Parts: sequence; C-alpha cells; structure tokens
Amino acid sequence: MTVGKSTNITWHRGKVSRDDRIELIGQRGVVIWLTGLSGSGKSTIAVDLEHALLEHGHHAYVLDGDNIRHGLNRNLGFSPDERSENIRRIGEVAKLFCDANLITIAAFISPYRKDREGVRALQGEGEFIEVYVKCPLDVCEGRDTKGLYKKARAGEITDFTGISSSYEEPTAAEITVDTSTMSLDACVGTIIDYLREKGFIQLP
Repeated sequence: MTVGKSTNITWHRGKVSRDDRIELIGQRGVVIWLTGLSGSGKSTIAVDLEHALLEHGHHAYVLDGDNIRHGLNRNLGFSPDERSENIRRIGEVAKLFCDANLITIAAFISPYRKDREGVRALQGEGEFIEVYVKCPLDVCEGRDTKGLYKKARAGEITDFTGISSSYEEPTAAEITVDTSTMSLDACVGTIIDYLREKGFIQLP
C-alpha cells in the first residue's frame, strides 16, 4: 500500500527529558515483542505478564493485535503490504511508549522478519526484546479458540498466516518460549527473569 509522506514538520522537544521520567517512575522503558502464530498464546502471555509486573509496582501496558485493529489500524486488511503497515504503525506507538518509560508488551503475529527488524531499529540499544512464542501449527490449529483456522481451511479467510500466508520464524530472538511444552507461568517467568537479568525490573 502507498503511504504518504508528511512535509514541513519539526520534532518538538519538551522540557522533561527521558532521564527525568526514569527518575520519576523508577524504571526504564522497554519493548517486549511477542511474535508467533495465531493461537500460539501471545495474548495470554501478554496479559499475564502485564498483571505480574503491575502487581510488583512496574508500569506496563499491552498492545494487542486485535485491539489495535479496532481503532488505530481499523482501516488495514491482511495483505502483505497492509500487514507491514500494521506493524510499522505499532512500532512507532511502541517507540513513544518506551520513551515514556513504560514496559510495553506488544502481541502481534508480525509474520515477516523485515517488519520486526524495522521495529527493533526504532528502539534504543537493548530496548527491543523479541519473544518467539513458539508452537507447532497443528497445536495452534487444535486450539483454534477464535475459529479462524477452520474458516481459513474452508477458504472463508484469505491471507491467513500458517495456512495461506507464510510465517517467518525469528532467527535470533532474545527469548523463545514453547507453549506446547511450557506452562503459562513458566513462559511468563522466563520473560520476567530476562527483564530482571537485564536490569529493567527488580522483582523478588
């Protein structure tokens, strides 16, 4: 799809620096990007991770694929170009959230490596954590909580990732969790351990 370019614009800086915000809220922003097939467990992990962080006094917010398409990206379909634009927009939103020092948890299929790397390039060094929510296609399809795989198999949904559209697995994700063998608690715990190890949070 064609995206127009804005002209005659200038980036305006405020009086509050990012370091000021870090000192105020006591945490540094980071983008946790959950990628995987539909039904792999991205949203489930995201909401549990957000809850666990908030319980321990950390500011976190989930950007979920379906939720974003209800508003900001409601004009986008699922063609390859529209998928890329969907992720580009979310990357820009995540950048702003990270600058505000929120722990931003993004849960998107985001099937193309180049799009995920594009989001990574927007963030500061070490502030993009790719989490591959790995799960075999047959397990995801067996769950089919939204009935989407059934519709895709029947030809009612086109460009469906894993069936009629490809998914490019991460090659160097910071974290991989396999929801076909790991519990929800174990998946969330793995991410929290990484955040603690990298100094983004201090949890008991």
